[in-house]
Amino acid sequence: MKCVIAGGSGFLGRALYKRLASQGHEVVILTRGAARTDGAVRYVTWPAVDEPGPWVQEINGAGAVINLAGAGLAEKRWTTARKEELHTSRILPTRALVSAIRAATERPQVLLSGSAIGFYGAQAEDGPELDESGPPGSDFLATLVVDWEAEAHAAAALDCRVVMFRTGIVLSRDGGALQKLITPFKYYVGGPLGSGRQVMSWIHLNDWVSLVSWLVEHPSASGAYNCTSPNPVTNAELSKALGAAMERPSWLRVPGFVLKILLGEMAGVAVLAGQRVIPKRAVEGGFSFEYPNILTAMYAAVR
Repeated sequence: MKCVIAGGSGFLGRALYKRLASQGHEVVILTRGAARTDGAVRYVTWPAVDEPGPWVQEINGAGAVINLAGAGLAEKRWTTARKEELHTSRILPTRALVSAIRAATERPQVLLSGSAIGFYGAQAEDGPELDESGPPGSDFLATLVVDWEAEAHAAAALDCRVVMFRTGIVLSRDGGALQKLITPFKYYVGGPLGSGRQVMSWIHLNDWVSLVSWLVEHPSASGAYNCTSPNPVTNAELSKALGAAMERPSWLRVPGFVLKILLGEMAGVAVLAGQRVIPKRAVEGGFSFEYPNILTAMYAAVR
């Protein structure tokens, strides 16, 4: 199958395209860089998401289009300008991909579009489990994700299967949130963030790649899927597991007010508040997790 990946040069994209290529799929990555071929992977220039170009022809006849485009949520403080960048860097690429699908004479079988568990909004520490049937939240991140998914869902009217995969915290020392958490533990100053009681919905990178690949290959899969472990944990439990895996203490708590000073609005939405998200649809569909428990997942992630 020909798989076209937008945003394939990022942390998650790199892991995904390597898995797809190893499975024998033809992989094409849409990139802002120069066109080139690297082994079994072709890079095709995508200079501006709102302009047509040779990249559009790659959509024609593709088996799957996978959309991972978007600026990193935790890379910078959420100023007004940064919020706009987070929004446009997701909406415009998704809209461009749907337009290319609409124009294709042989439309892709499936569009898998990245999303986030931020869809559900910030949740209290004792909040209920949230599966894919849960309603959206109302904070900035939830509104962003709702708009993002709406753009992708437009492809469903084009006789194209559409899947939105809502990703939680991905565990890997190669990138994402865990890479940032490792540094203080390395210097013996790691510990829970805020109260430590907020619930964190996580997934090991290997399981994330396997789940997205599974969604590509299962024609019955459509709509929203939570990409998280079936066993969410508190921030304190996640910190304890990280400390154990690194053979470091996990007792130095970072007060919530310090995080709010450093991160601003992002702290309240993405760090100090939690979400008890479960992958109900994946489990019911028969997907099996390699790392369902936090301790084994953390050891595998950092060693």
